[in-house]
Amino acid sequence: MSPEALLQTAAAIAESPTGVSSTFTSEEFDDYVMKTYARYPITLERGAGCRVWDTEGREYLDFVAGIATCTLGHAHPVMVEAVTQQIQTLHHVSNLYYTSAQGELAKCLVNHSCADRAFFCNSGAEANEGAIKLARKYAHTVLGIADPVIITAHASFHGRTLATITATGQPKYQKDFSPLVPGFHYVPYNDLAALEQAIADLDKDERRVAAILLEALQGEGGVRPGDQAYFQRIREICDQKGILLICDEVQVGMGRTGKLWGYENLGIEPDIFTSAKGLGGGIPIGAMLCKEFCNVFHPGDHASTFGGNPFACAVALAVCQFIERENLLANVQERGEQLRAGLQSIAARYPDKVAEVRGWGLINGLEIKPDLELTSAQVVQSAIDQGVLLVPAGPKVVRFVPPLIVNAAEVDQAIQAVDQAFASL
Repeated sequence: MSPEALLQTAAAIAESPTGVSSTFTSEEFDDYVMKTYARYPITLERGAGCRVWDTEGREYLDFVAGIATCTLGHAHPVMVEAVTQQIQTLHHVSNLYYTSAQGELAKCLVNHSCADRAFFCNSGAEANEGAIKLARKYAHTVLGIADPVIITAHASFHGRTLATITATGQPKYQKDFSPLVPGFHYVPYNDLAALEQAIADLDKDERRVAAILLEALQGEGGVRPGDQAYFQRIREICDQKGILLICDEVQVGMGRTGKLWGYENLGIEPDIFTSAKGLGGGIPIGAMLCKEFCNVFHPGDHASTFGGNPFACAVALAVCQFIERENLLANVQERGEQLRAGLQSIAARYPDKVAEVRGWGLINGLEIKPDLELTSAQVVQSAIDQGVLLVPAGPKVVRFVPPLIVNAAEVDQAIQAVDQAFASL
């Protein structure tokens, strides 16, 4: 299929009916769907590029991108082609058999990272669950640790399974789900002294640390980049003590930070890292990757019915190849600098409202002054009124995570909308 034909196909998909009645109201939705999300009063119907439209025909600039997931935006021709070809060929078989798509995706990820092996699943939570299990098996079978401890950070976020909400250092996600999974210990993020003290204290209590699990940049915790010196010292400690270093790349991987992987911003290599969200560009897929020395899983140790299915892998491979072929990382770096400069100008205009702007590439946060009653949710709602979709990262941080294909004009539009949003609050 020619590029022209692909563009026509994407445009037709964006303009065509969704296949689900647009008359299904939000009230009816709430009658049948569990209320596990506090949803904004918008019913989205279709998308193209960095824009989406609701059932009333209103257009929005999408700087949420499925929460850092729609790498290539909506209805991208490359994804349309990959989806179409693979669904017509082979979309799912059991992992009892080999499939080319899974092998090719694993090869691509390994060749473009520090990892040697890949395991595929369906989400970031599952990828982190797999990393936790791998670290525990390594602790038992290689290190001889009977009760291994994994250190994670306060304000982290690693998923919604029981193990991953336990790993998540935020009590609000753990409330009412006890008993939690044992074997986790929390430390402040970017605080080296606290980490070293925690390891020493655990050693005194004869509770050996098997792994340290950290995000290269804390996303849900307020868009807080990791400190390079902090991570480099952790790498040294892990090497000295035989501790595994695990990086959660679910939100920051796949080019989101301007480098393919978040850990590349820190000058270190993890022993294990996880990916999801942007990996499939919006098609559900997760991956847990590791170096060969800690590749201790054997048949029967871990599995996933849908993990690595040909459909998801073919689309993820197309996304990966597009990022490399089109040098998309350069756009992420340039648009990220433009976005941060624009947000800094907003901070300068509203010094009584904005505390800080921070981030890497196209994951950026604008923090509201802590002593104000103004919340990130209020800013997000005001931006929606201006036609731009944003997402909170906690009660005081507004997060900007557009598709990686975003252009300069769209960044300018978002900045103008946020300026207007603050002016109205």
